[in-house]
Amino acid sequence: MGGHSHWAGIKHKKGVTDAKKGKVWTKLVREITIAARLGGGDVGSNPRLRKAIDDGKAANMPSDNVKRAIQRGTGELPGAQYEDLLFEGYGPAGVAVIAEATSDNRNRTNSEIRFMFQAHGGNMGVSGCVAWMFKQKGLLLVAKSTGVTEDQLMSVCLDLGAEDIDGSGSSFEVLCDPKDFERLRQGVSAAKIPVESSEVSMIPDTLVPVSEADAPKVLGLMEALEDHEDIKTVYANFDIPEHVLAKLGG
Repeated sequence: MGGHSHWAGIKHKKGVTDAKKGKVWTKLVREITIAARLGGGDVGSNPRLRKAIDDGKAANMPSDNVKRAIQRGTGELPGAQYEDLLFEGYGPAGVAVIAEATSDNRNRTNSEIRFMFQAHGGNMGVSGCVAWMFKQKGLLLVAKSTGVTEDQLMSVCLDLGAEDIDGSGSSFEVLCDPKDFERLRQGVSAAKIPVESSEVSMIPDTLVPVSEADAPKVLGLMEALEDHEDIKTVYANFDIPEHVLAKLGG
């Protein structure tokens, strides 16, 4: 999954850049709002809300924005009613794609995402058409450039519930059961190990090799989906060599 993790690293860096323009704040406000609506406004008992607030802090979101988003979710302030949506389909080269969204207009979002798949040489499918190819896992990326060794990482992570550590790419991938994600994330942080990105992710069981010629088409769909204001996260099972991703990702 080296190529896939490198793309995750590119997305992480891109997200930081977008946040400076305020572009990511809208998506984070929605996530905080819906997390508070579904699980309440107490971060101590709502892991999804805690993660959303942490992401907001990382994106330099003002605390007042966070507070208002929580209050909209709990009903203390009026606001749009968002719901979670999941889109599945195939992109160029037969790559399986899952896109998680939050929307206040299901029909509009459905129509726009379907058109986006078609415009980039793919097809949006029915619910469940590709989800069976993925498993939900907690995922932490630790850049090798930090100087942390695999043995050091293993000695910390295995006691915190890590299931696997993959060092084949430019970053170490640490996988765990979603229920152990918060414990793992906090434990790695307490051990002063810098984390490049962390999320509960959909990890593909197998990868689809993508040629250098098809790579721009695949990444074009990925970027278009991620840029859509309703889309929260995009997952795919492509396998693109890291040097190609680096060239195309900038």
